[in-house]
Amino acid sequence: MKEQQPPLEEPPVVENPDGLRTEEYFVNMGPQHPSTHGVLQLVLTINGETIVNIEPHIGYIHRSIEKMCERDTYRQIVHLTDRMDYLSCHMNNEAVCLAVEKALEVEVPERAKVVRTILSELTRLASHQLWWGVMGMDLGAITTFLYGFRDREMINDIFEETCGARLTMNYIAPGGLMYDIHPNFQRRTKAFVEHFKKKLPEYDRLLSDNIIFRKRTEGIGILSKEDAIAFGVTGPTARASGFSCDVRKKQPYSAYDRVDFEEILLEAGDSFARYKARILEMWESLKIIEQLIDNIPEGEHQVKTRQVIKLPKGEFYQRVETARGEFGVYIISDGKKSPYRLKFRSPGFSNLFVLNHLAKGAKIADLVAIMSTLDLVMPDIDR
Repeated sequence: MKEQQPPLEEPPVVENPDGLRTEEYFVNMGPQHPSTHGVLQLVLTINGETIVNIEPHIGYIHRSIEKMCERDTYRQIVHLTDRMDYLSCHMNNEAVCLAVEKALEVEVPERAKVVRTILSELTRLASHQLWWGVMGMDLGAITTFLYGFRDREMINDIFEETCGARLTMNYIAPGGLMYDIHPNFQRRTKAFVEHFKKKLPEYDRLLSDNIIFRKRTEGIGILSKEDAIAFGVTGPTARASGFSCDVRKKQPYSAYDRVDFEEILLEAGDSFARYKARILEMWESLKIIEQLIDNIPEGEHQVKTRQVIKLPKGEFYQRVETARGEFGVYIISDGKKSPYRLKFRSPGFSNLFVLNHLAKGAKIADLVAIMSTLDLVMPDIDR
């Protein structure tokens, strides 16, 4: 006889205060196309429009990057990191290079340190501009997308002239830079800074001060400082909850020890605070670039290292502050040309898994706003 299947579980029945009996049900949100927030699937348990639980499903674009690093040389590994958080390319590249340089006890030329820092802050600005444009569009403000990409295009032009690429860039190398900066680099960077200092206030007039936007974000998705620490959240998402965690301040690298800037700390911890933290961070990035762009030291842009790098046996760790938070590189070396084991600590992974905590009890429309303020880039999570 054919074995009988056990009966399906009945969905839980919920008694509402008004006496109505409702049932919880499941809704799949995503997976979306990679051109949006990435290939992320959220399984929502909802009661009406109210979120009861969120279960993120990741791995749709997992590429085994960490395993590939065990096969590649240390120079080749740098090229893999900009395929992770593709909006923090220069910063991801620098993290691997700093870890390798630390292991080799190599001192990078001052010129390379300053240029790396300028590139990192330009990258942070370009990332935040894209995030701002997409966040407005997520909530129905199409114009923000056009404004954000208008300003980001100037940075992309600088990158293209500097290293030949606009998105996935490989310019920072162990020992310094692959080659020296373009003769137009300083002039075009200063022109962008002057342009964006006039345009950034438009962001506030268009979106920050919009009453509909404020009502969609203020008091929504509150993350306390204690919960930010417990979940391992970093970057502007954590600092909007008062958690001081800026690696540029805590463990300065490259030229961050010679510039004056503020770590943006806010207390509200809601979606609007996370939004405002990134707006204020853009002002600080402009301040950092202004202090360095006319003070790039003369001299070599690179210290020579072996073509095939072999690290001494041991364990090495380096972290940097990307546009989304702390990015860490942990290398276990057995003295060969490839690492025995390499582990990336990406900010997006921890930031994603606080989503259920933030959105539980909120509405589906609130979930869209909350997720936008986390600034997720899925390849950073699906490694």
